[in-house]
Amino acid sequence: MNERNVASWNTIISCLGQSGRDREALELFDEMRKQGIELDEVTVVSLLPACARLGAVNVGRQIESYAESSRLPEDFVSVGNAIIDFYCKSGDMEASMRKFREMPRKNVVSFNTVITGMAFNGKDRQGVELFEEMATEGVSPNDATFVGVLTCCSHAGMVDRARELFASMSVDHQIEPKLEHYGCMVDLLGRSGCVREAFDLIRKMPMKPNAALWGSALSACRTHGDMELAELAVKELINLEPWNSGNYVLLSNLYANAGRWNEAEEVRVQMRGRCVHKVPGYSAVG
Repeated sequence: MNERNVASWNTIISCLGQSGRDREALELFDEMRKQGIELDEVTVVSLLPACARLGAVNVGRQIESYAESSRLPEDFVSVGNAIIDFYCKSGDMEASMRKFREMPRKNVVSFNTVITGMAFNGKDRQGVELFEEMATEGVSPNDATFVGVLTCCSHAGMVDRARELFASMSVDHQIEPKLEHYGCMVDLLGRSGCVREAFDLIRKMPMKPNAALWGSALSACRTHGDMELAELAVKELINLEPWNSGNYVLLSNLYANAGRWNEAEEVRVQMRGRCVHKVPGYSAVG
């Protein structure tokens, strides 16, 4: 191209970032600056996620500084959201929260970003408190909000609050829980030792549970010593993933540990009949 404007640069930077070529995106940003092209809101929103993924904190701060000197966060909520997301993913929740408080306007993405950031940075209870704050700000939660706040509850062990929030989704907010929300609840109940309640919830789901959900339930069973439900969970995993040798090995080990040697042998026979080969590293007792 003989002439390039900021939109031309933004297009390539965005494509590089979306293709996982973050380092090249930052190199192109360097070239863009050297040619005297001014950043705009699209440049900032495209570059900050790349900085977070690369751990390029100093570069991210430089981009943020430029954005603020150009008053972009005041004009574009998306820029403010990109800045708080950058700090969340860099593990600096103090900076993220400060930037969040400074935003002149916030939307549901702003709240979701910080709540999810708190869930994965050890600020679980603060994440739940921020969810409560949404109502006072007049911002309605969406699907992603509940994934974030239920994850906060799971990490903080807030079982009763999670039950209330999960029930409120359809009753108060007309949001039908999806697989991700059920997954959060199963994880929470399993961590808290409410294994049978977790299984009851799985059975009542309007959609088919996936392998990740049954795996979470199985992990809870093994942690809390419920071998009856562990057997059920592994059988469900085998139905979902008949090619996965690890599931057969787990079931065989469960039977062997309980002294049910005939059933353990039957599992190994089933593996051979389905031409499933044990992956090295899995241990089958017997």
